[in-house]
Amino acid sequence: MDRRPLGLPPLLVAHRLRQVDQALLALLRSLEASDWDLPVIVPSWTVRDVAAHLLDTASRKLSLARDACFVERPAIHSPGDLVAFVNRLNREGVAVYRRLSPALLIEWMELVCLQSAAFHESLDPFAPSLFPVSWAGEQTSLNWFDTARELTERWHHQQQIRLAVGRPGILVPELYHPVLNCFVRGLPYHLRNEPRPDGESLVLRITGDSGGEWTLLAHDSQWRLAPGAHPSPSARVIIPEEIAWRIFTKAISRQSALPLCTCEGDPRLCEAVLSLVAIVG
Repeated sequence: MDRRPLGLPPLLVAHRLRQVDQALLALLRSLEASDWDLPVIVPSWTVRDVAAHLLDTASRKLSLARDACFVERPAIHSPGDLVAFVNRLNREGVAVYRRLSPALLIEWMELVCLQSAAFHESLDPFAPSLFPVSWAGEQTSLNWFDTARELTERWHHQQQIRLAVGRPGILVPELYHPVLNCFVRGLPYHLRNEPRPDGESLVLRITGDSGGEWTLLAHDSQWRLAPGAHPSPSARVIIPEEIAWRIFTKAISRQSALPLCTCEGDPRLCEAVLSLVAIVG
């Protein structure tokens, strides 16, 4: 069986969860009382809401994936059903955990983060995961991909808080590059409605120390993703690392992102890359 979904090698990052969560806890402990009610780039959410969301999703994941506790089993028949279900769970979780005092939220967050990291580290990375990575078009995913997706969630929500409170970001290569490497794995599925003749290619370059280059190659009416840059692509997109995470998590519009990026060649392909959403919801 091909254990290299999307043409890239597995992304083994379970050990990075502890690192990103340690940074989160240090950040939350450093906040002033007024910081908790500052708005973030997610519409209608505050720093308090994002922290509540991070506590809720990690707790929920442990309950489901580790403890096999399924309180409800919704009928999911379409991507829209999944988005609606996840959005409802997120709203409910934030409504509950935002009521906690910062001190109690941080105390619970530390406990849940430790258990979450230990759980992901205990998994066989090549065994099937409970949840597929839907934004990459997978019906079944391996644990390594689900764990990498978990890292992107923990990373980008923490980055939202840092942006809101004016603290230095965590655009460090050991954390941010794996996040970007995970996000771009959604591109072949995302571009499925933009088929091209065999051999045509699209290069994505994300600048900066945490960035990289990837090539999408058309083959049999599908796109295949590989590391590195094709020497003569049909299109090329260059994105600054400062906004790449915002593009892929709906934290900046395509219209706002386009002037900040460099797009060469086929304009439909270029604009399609800038509309990739690597989150559910």
